[in-house]
Formats: sequence, structure tokens, C-alpha cells
Amino acid sequence: MTAAWSALFVMAVPGSADAVPGPRLADAAHPAPGVRYETFSVAASHGTAHGHLLTVDLDDARVKVELLRPGTSGSVTGIRAPVSQLADARGAVAAVNGDFFDITEDEHSGVRPTGSTVGPAVADGRPLKAAVPDGQRYGPALVPGATDEDVLGIGADGTARLDRLRLRGAVTTPSGTWELAGFNQYAVPVDGIGAYTSAWGPASRVRAACGTDDVRAAPCDTDPYEVTVHNGRVTSASTTLGEGLVPRGSVVLVGREAGARALRRLRPGDPVHVRHRLRAIGSIPLTFAIGGYPVLRDSVPLDGLDETVAATRTAAGFSGHGHRLYLLALDGGAEHDDGLTLGELARLMRALGADGAVDLDGGGSSTLVTRSPGAAHSTVRNHPSGVPERPVPNGIGVLSSA
Repeated sequence: MTAAWSALFVMAVPGSADAVPGPRLADAAHPAPGVRYETFSVAASHGTAHGHLLTVDLDDARVKVELLRPGTSGSVTGIRAPVSQLADARGAVAAVNGDFFDITEDEHSGVRPTGSTVGPAVADGRPLKAAVPDGQRYGPALVPGATDEDVLGIGADGTARLDRLRLRGAVTTPSGTWELAGFNQYAVPVDGIGAYTSAWGPASRVRAACGTDDVRAAPCDTDPYEVTVHNGRVTSASTTLGEGLVPRGSVVLVGREAGARALRRLRPGDPVHVRHRLRAIGSIPLTFAIGGYPVLRDSVPLDGLDETVAATRTAAGFSGHGHRLYLLALDGGAEHDDGLTLGELARLMRALGADGAVDLDGGGSSTLVTRSPGAAHSTVRNHPSGVPERPVPNGIGVLSSA
């Protein structure tokens, strides 16, 4: 351990919201040039938390950060995989799990969970999906200054930043134009129309019309409508929301309430033009983006972060004007006696040097893996709450060309 790192060791005062958890870092290793792996321990309000940290030099041309997804199609639904498998499939040297996701549908009888994530996602510069409404999220309740559109992204300039990706689009038909309210997301806003492309995957679209913008468990709309458009023309319509892969060149429009009534005006052969894009606040386009719960912005923890519930956490952050990326996962079992609150997580990321950071899916999903030089497979470095690893829909992978 270098003097610079050991200087970060400052014991926190248990129960103090103003305490800055200072990590004791150890066991440094380098899975690849520009990638550093360390373990750490930190004293917090619920006991000592143990975790694992990846530090990635984004200025190193041999390093690339990628959105990991299961399967060969790269769809946002229908299949999940453990982080180690996601990493091995892409030859990643390190990875962590990603966004919160639609893991259960106990509130909606007969509706299968889609496995789709909560927030927006961009892979290789291609928008994959937009965010579900606030009330349809899984994960902690949003605090002032946070939205369902928040992402941690990497721009075309290679630097990381916190940003927001807002859906902008429209459905133009012979009878009028309607704002597009959803894009490959598991929940469409009330009265809205959502578009589903080949990136959606094989999952049923029934879930899209369930819940409301404020209450995830609210009943499903009883009269939704679905229209398939191929090469700009309506080819079919149905009162039953379907499932299965959407062919390339086609888009399925799902309407609920007022959106369903608008779609019912369409007939086979009608021309339909669908526009959709994810607009970032930042001026530089994002080539990678993953949804996350902001905890640290401009080196300041967000107001209102929970200081009571400690849990296993996964986080991603950045420093040095976006030139350094941090990926962190705690050891499991934290729900019972240790771990970190959201406030403590924000202060820990700041103590590590981060300027901005997001909380990712935690609990049984929290997983960090690395692949040693010459090894054929990744090794799980933390101790996930679940055994074996929980399958997840996406993750953050670190690839190396060295």
C-alpha cells in the first residue's frame, strides 16, 4: 500500500451522518494495464464493511468500458446471467453488476417479470432503452436532485460523467401525432404509447400496461392496444399485448388508456412514422450509459440520502474530470449486521476521490469479478449474498487490448 492510499484511512464515528468513512485499502493487484484491484474495510454505523474496488484509468488507450448484456442478441429482456459469465463472454478483465431491474411481479397476478432494467441504457453509442416512470422503479426512493433518467455514462471523448437521458420522440399517423412516452421499457406511463424494437428481446409486453406513474403495484390497464409497424406501414393490430422478438425493421407500439385509443384509429396499411432518441444534458454524446441512483454530485453527497438502512452495495463513480473510473462492491450479508447506508456510500466514494457516483443494484446482485492475466475465466472477488451468483440483466465490463 502506498503512502497516498494509506493516508485515506480514517475511522468513521458510528452513527454520525457527518463522518467520512475512510477505507483501509490492501492487496493491490493489476488484472490489466490501467486497471487496479484492491480490497478494503471501513468502519461505519452498522459495523465494519468489507469490499472490493476497481480503479480504471480511462486515459489508457488499451482500456475500454462496455455495457455487458447476456446472450448474443444484446436485448434488454428475456435472459439474465451471472456477472462472471457476462464478463467471460466478452473477455472482460473485470466487471460489476449493473442497474436495478424488474425482478418480480408478485403484485400483478399472471404477469411475468421482464428482467429489464429501471434506467436508460446505451451500448456502443446505440440507445437501448429509456427509463420507467419514477413510481415504477425498483431500488431506493428518489431524493431531491435525483430522477429516473439519471445515468453514469462515458462520452465519445472517453471521459465519465453523471448525465440524464430523456426520451424524445413522436408517433406520426394519418390522424395526428402523439408524443412517444416509452422506449423498450417494462412500464409505459399512464395514457402513453411505448415503442418496442429488436433491442427489447423476447419478453412479454403485458407488463408495459401495469401499474401507474406513482404506484408500481397498481392494477394493469384492462384495455391496452398493440400495433405492429414494418417499414413504415401498419401490418397488424391486437387487443392482446404480445411477446417474442421484434424483427429488425419493425416496431411494436403499445398504448394504454388514451394511448390505446389513439392506436385504435390505425388500420393495416396506414403509414406510421416513429421517431425516438435519448437526449443527454451534456453536449458530448454518450457511447456508454447505465442507469443508477445518484449519491454524489460535484463531490457533495445528495441531500436526503438514507442514513438508517445498511445494505450490500455496488457503486460506480469517477474523478479527475472523468478520467478515472471507480467500481465498487461490498461483501454480502450486510443486510444483517454491517454494510453501508446510502449516505455512508456517498462519503466513501468521496473519500476514495470520486467527484460523482451512483448506487447500483445491491443485495444479492452485488458482484465484482476480475480475470487474472492468462486465466480462462473470471473469479468472483466479493462474497455475494446469494449462492450461487444472482443472474442479472446487465453490468459494467472493463476490457483490455493489452
